[in-house]
Amino acid sequence: MCRVLQGGFAMPLSLEDKVERLLKGEGLEVTELHFAPEPRQPVTRKNTSFAVCAVIFNSRNEVLMIQEAKTVCFGSWYLPAGRMEDGESIEETLKREVREEAGIDCQPITLLQIQEKGPSWIRFAFLAEKTGGSLKTPEEADAESLQAQWYDRESLPKNIRKRDILTLIDAGLRYRQSPWFPCLQPVGFPCDVVCQRLLLAFASSDANLENGDEERIWLLLTDDSQLPVAASVKAQTLTLTAKALVKSCMPSIHEQLSVNTCGILGVQHNGTAPGQTDGVCLNTLVLLEYNEEEEEIGLSLPPKPESAAFRWHEVTNQSLRTEILRKIQEGSVLPVQST
Repeated sequence: MCRVLQGGFAMPLSLEDKVERLLKGEGLEVTELHFAPEPRQPVTRKNTSFAVCAVIFNSRNEVLMIQEAKTVCFGSWYLPAGRMEDGESIEETLKREVREEAGIDCQPITLLQIQEKGPSWIRFAFLAEKTGGSLKTPEEADAESLQAQWYDRESLPKNIRKRDILTLIDAGLRYRQSPWFPCLQPVGFPCDVVCQRLLLAFASSDANLENGDEERIWLLLTDDSQLPVAASVKAQTLTLTAKALVKSCMPSIHEQLSVNTCGILGVQHNGTAPGQTDGVCLNTLVLLEYNEEEEEIGLSLPPKPESAAFRWHEVTNQSLRTEILRKIQEGSVLPVQST
């Protein structure tokens, strides 16, 4: 990833530039994997299922629901949702599914939540808005849906297909009232695996904030000063990716450490080459902490990596340090739900 300068010359982005881009929800090209215990090339609709779900409200805060036409859930109600097709972007999938199932056109406002069961099943839930069209009527019923209707949160249909959408509806209402993270859209960088670029941070615990001490923060880097990119383990949820990396990097001390996935900073996907770029990279904010205070452990410093492939880098740029700490403390990142 390079920045083009005046005069046509280019220079690599600095580490600070890269961190700043990630904190803004922007992407970085995936050029290599630094941790890949079980690398696997995903293929859409064969060994990998990416899906979308749309949370759309009208001016009365009523949510858009569709009545299912599928045999297994015929007549039940759900949010517009569906799986990605070959060559589609995440946003294209969203617009197609809403159009097919609800009869309206929509525009994404922000990603609202990522739901996942591991690298083989990831659903991208969006808060979106209607931009045109009209609701599908019972007379227009087809194989995609029977009809679409607006419903108030307090009077939803009793026969909801799955109650997992209730938390999404509530999150959408909350975001409309008071957004707790910046609007976030997928960015179009291709990737051939399901992986995470980890902004894995350690914050000192001995800063006396009342006396004006500044909390120190470190980021885990590779030996060549890159933010580590880790392939997601096939049989594990995505939130275990960072734990697997820490266990590999610090095997003798990992049981004394707590690895907490705070949330997603950005989503990278570009599936324009089916079978080759069917992967996704999630730029993920992770906090590493000690489980308990023990005298022999220096709690003010991060645990030393036992692998020469990784090292810690202290963040000295005050604005970056402040923004990383703010996102950790306020949870101002895209939530991820693992099941």
